[in-house]
Amino acid sequence: MAFALLIQIGTNFANDYFDFRHGADTAERIGPRRAVASGWVTPAAMRNAMTGTFAVAFLVGLTLLAWGGWWLLAVGLASIVCGIAYTGGPYPLGYHGLGDVFVFLFFGLIAVCATYYVQAGAVTAAAVIAAVPIGALAVNILVVNNYRDVETDRSAGKRTLAVRWGRSFSRQQFACAHAIALAAPFFLVAHGVASLATLTVPLAVLGCVAVCQCVMLRRAETPEDFLQLLSHTGLYLAVYAVVISFWIVSG
Repeated sequence: MAFALLIQIGTNFANDYFDFRHGADTAERIGPRRAVASGWVTPAAMRNAMTGTFAVAFLVGLTLLAWGGWWLLAVGLASIVCGIAYTGGPYPLGYHGLGDVFVFLFFGLIAVCATYYVQAGAVTAAAVIAAVPIGALAVNILVVNNYRDVETDRSAGKRTLAVRWGRSFSRQQFACAHAIALAAPFFLVAHGVASLATLTVPLAVLGCVAVCQCVMLRRAETPEDFLQLLSHTGLYLAVYAVVISFWIVSG
């Protein structure tokens, strides 16, 4: 957990620093204020914070080798490199429409499957199935950000999927991720992980909230709308993960 949190924090620091350097964070940006762009932190201090956080993450990750083997070193290094390369380096992934793919991979498949492997010693089909909706819902957080920032991203040359294919595509992508998340439990039932009967009520509630979020995205216009939707999208992912985990354990 410490490694995962540090990678997330380091990536956020990297985004704050490199987006400022690339000119993506300006006064016209309507999302939550960024530390460097707002003048709260100097670029050098943010760069040092990013470097220090990733260094601590690497050291923490080394302790996992005793449980998962040396191949986890490659996973850890790839996580750090992509955390930086998302907005930094010679080919920033997020600036070329690849951010969604790497968020899905690293915050979904790799995060869940590597965590499962460290504890169970293997990766099963059920673990992969459980990782897919987590990755899809993590991407939805990015979708909300990119949907909100289309104009400023376009001006800064940040070619996100929302910039490339428009807000209509982003709304469809957002809804598709929710559909994947609601379908995943049925595949887990098919693999004998747990009983569907015990998930009927919470799945119905999650479905209703998912529909509400899709409506919120379509109607969002003001900074307050997007801030609320962004927080709700992150909370939905957390609640979904807890519900699915409890369902699997209790089933």
